[in-house]
Amino acid sequence: MESIGIYDAKARLSELVERAEAGHAVTITRHGRPVARLVPARLARRPDRAALMDEIAAFAKTVRLRKPLDLRKAIEWGRR
Repeated sequence: MESIGIYDAKARLSELVERAEAGHAVTITRHGRPVARLVPARLARRPDRAALMDEIAAFAKTVRLRKPLDLRKAIEWGRR
């Protein structure tokens, strides 16, 4: 992964964006310390709902509740 100082990154922003479009990531540094990363944007895709529900079900099996969950109360609490 390439690393570039913030001053040079400002001067070469168009070039860095082209590199990101090509699939390369660049770390931007300030005084030698990494402060940001310029990475390729991923295409938006719809999540696989079946896989997500399987993950939720698997996680739910690992959690022990002290008392039964009242789903209606949880929904109302989340709306506050």
